[in-house]
Amino acid sequence: METNMDKSWMNLSRLDPRYLQGVIDFMAFARKNIRDGETEISCPCKKCHNFVRKKIDVVKEHLVVNGISPSYTVWIFHGERSQPRDQGIENSGQGNFDGQNDMEEMIRDAFGIPPIHAQDMNVDPPRAGSCGPDEQTIKFFKLLKEAEQELYPGCQKFSLLSFIVRLMHIKCLGGWSNKSFTMLLKLLKDAFPAAELLPDSFNACRKLLGGLGLEYHKVHACPQDCMLYWGEDANRVYCKVCHSPRYKQLEDETDGPKKGGKIAEKIVRYFPIIPKLKRLFTSTKTAGLMTWHAENPAPTGTSAHPVDSGLWKHFDNLYPDFAKDPHNVRLGLASDGFNPYRTMNISHSTWPVVMMTYNLPPWLCMKQPYMMLTLLIDGPKSPGNNIDVYLRLIVDELKELWNVGVDTYDALGNEMFKMRALLLWTINDFPALAMLSGWSTKGRLACPVCHVDTCSSWLDFGRKMCYLGHRRWLEEGHKFRFDRMSFDGKIELDTCPARLSGSEVLAMFPPNYVNKFGKEGDEDLHVRKRKRTHDEDGVEENTLQGNWKKKSIFFDLPYWEHNLLRHCLDLMHIQKNVCDNVLGTIMDLEGKGKDNLNARRDLEKRGIRKAMHPQKLSSGKFYLPPACFSMDNGEKTMMCNLLKKVKVPDGYASNISRCVNVKKRTISGLKSHDSHILMDQLLPIGVSRTLPKKVSKPLIELCNFFRQLCSKVLKVDELDDLQSRIVLTLCELEKIFPPSFFDIMEHLPIHLVEEAKIGGPVRYRWMYYVERYLMTLKSYVRNRARPEGSIAEGYFVEECMTFCSR
Repeated sequence: METNMDKSWMNLSRLDPRYLQGVIDFMAFARKNIRDGETEISCPCKKCHNFVRKKIDVVKEHLVVNGISPSYTVWIFHGERSQPRDQGIENSGQGNFDGQNDMEEMIRDAFGIPPIHAQDMNVDPPRAGSCGPDEQTIKFFKLLKEAEQELYPGCQKFSLLSFIVRLMHIKCLGGWSNKSFTMLLKLLKDAFPAAELLPDSFNACRKLLGGLGLEYHKVHACPQDCMLYWGEDANRVYCKVCHSPRYKQLEDETDGPKKGGKIAEKIVRYFPIIPKLKRLFTSTKTAGLMTWHAENPAPTGTSAHPVDSGLWKHFDNLYPDFAKDPHNVRLGLASDGFNPYRTMNISHSTWPVVMMTYNLPPWLCMKQPYMMLTLLIDGPKSPGNNIDVYLRLIVDELKELWNVGVDTYDALGNEMFKMRALLLWTINDFPALAMLSGWSTKGRLACPVCHVDTCSSWLDFGRKMCYLGHRRWLEEGHKFRFDRMSFDGKIELDTCPARLSGSEVLAMFPPNYVNKFGKEGDEDLHVRKRKRTHDEDGVEENTLQGNWKKKSIFFDLPYWEHNLLRHCLDLMHIQKNVCDNVLGTIMDLEGKGKDNLNARRDLEKRGIRKAMHPQKLSSGKFYLPPACFSMDNGEKTMMCNLLKKVKVPDGYASNISRCVNVKKRTISGLKSHDSHILMDQLLPIGVSRTLPKKVSKPLIELCNFFRQLCSKVLKVDELDDLQSRIVLTLCELEKIFPPSFFDIMEHLPIHLVEEAKIGGPVRYRWMYYVERYLMTLKSYVRNRARPEGSIAEGYFVEECMTFCSR
């Protein structure tokens, strides 16, 4: 319903008779638009701001005593619709421009305010207490006023807010610097003096958009990673652990304090999760997508999304109250370090923490616009084992989302609900897995799945650990179990180890165990490293139980103990390392091959595969008999020609030919996705033409295993057969390659099928999407002296534009 009532009384004194008459007219208008039987309406006084519903008589008293909110110029909560675009400015008292309704809708989505047509709603507007407006409410009405404000007198195309949003969008698409954007704003103000309200700098525009609630927090941290100056420690000046100063001590302070105040030694930038999740529901474009998982079940016997996984169903059975509401969110967490300078001669490691929302459909949940940057930890050093100090910010928010939940408005269902969230798993490469899980991925017990039952041995000449013992996964009585000479010279009668449950992990820590981080933790670790003994093989053994360095902070989450898959193995890095080892060994690439004199001497010491033992010549040098898996020069040339001349569709792979040197018969510079294409498609063709069948067959089986496991849709009934095949394949490879070939990456594929049964398709748990996102974050760097600040500001603008575009 529209009205042409005079609203000039809203800016008059409350004692003016015209104001009192205006209140009477307003109440009469509001009574006409209430539903039958309704006795309460939204109170638009300066204290309630339409966030509180009162009796009609009480509303009148509030308007007389407190006055009406001057920014409430369109009475949308009392039956008035937004005015049509063709209505004259002189009739409305304010500009009407193309996109005004979109700006109002965007602002309401950001703050979780119900739609503007209140009389068509099935629920009441969100209620607050009876006290005055809070800070969020003030921001909301301020932005709403900006959305209604003309860019210049008489402008019917843009409001001030819509014009700034469009300009910022162009800045993002064009990759403009902040300085060039400020120069453009000054030029526009000079060219159009009527647009006097237009900000004159990028910082002013950023401040205006910051009212959408997309800001982030700068949290100071101890440079030794001991603690955060947050919460009860926010006002500390020195670290409570190592007593390091919070702020940099300037050498030359004779000129007085520097502009901008004190400079913190280290900063972590924190982007809260809850507002991001709430915006996904309050936006009409994404609210329906957040319940996709409950409305699109996969066909029986297939797994195409984490909703089809065993872990999702396990949590549904364990927490039925959580599962019955499809609005509740399932999350994944990923973290990895990167060098923001795009050069290797500068050592700098910035650590972001990114979260994914698995409620979304498969084509969106791993895409960059829906990946949420939550932490950005300053370099130049990796936080290492102390990353839990920073993860405390995320874990506290996840605990709130699980234990309490947050009131959220669903724009699609037009209702308020209590949103809760659950973390399914973490996604990391192998070194970062150690940082988040607390299990060291180095040394004798490097496998986090086999844990204390990891089968490993020390190579005396190779001076490294090798990981064999894949016969443990064969069925009892298999002939390979009793074949001494083809394997490691021993009979294998052990059974395969079982994955540790969360309860078993907690039982491995002493009661009341407390982690020590920062300098104190480093000193404690130094003491523990000295307390070592030697086992019977002469290998250093840690006296601590297992390979634990700490108890993961994620165990503070009430459900983490019952999680079947806490930390995922990353297939991307596993496949990359396996591909490099295979190519380096069969083509004898310099520095990458695993077959050398020391590897042969280890074979000789173990007394296996006598045909490959090194032969000492009269000159004192050693002759290495050719191995069945080694290519001669002609075969290497054939392999290089195959890769040099291969042509693939656009977008399928990079130009692999650039990594091949046919003249030198070498392959170098392969990226992770290049290795993925090689293992899935090209390597089987190459080895089938160059290597004997007993070698090419298990290598082709290994490639087929990776290709089938990387499928978008997994057939559940085929996974057991896939597991049997990879066990046999690894055993066949043990018979062919020397023990030095089997580092931890050649062992991990044996656990990937089990994780696929628990977590569903690999594509939702590998690092490809995260690594590409890190490249996007790297592109935000404008100030090389402050790379993390540039990344945070670039992400802030991009997030604003993504939200506005929805």
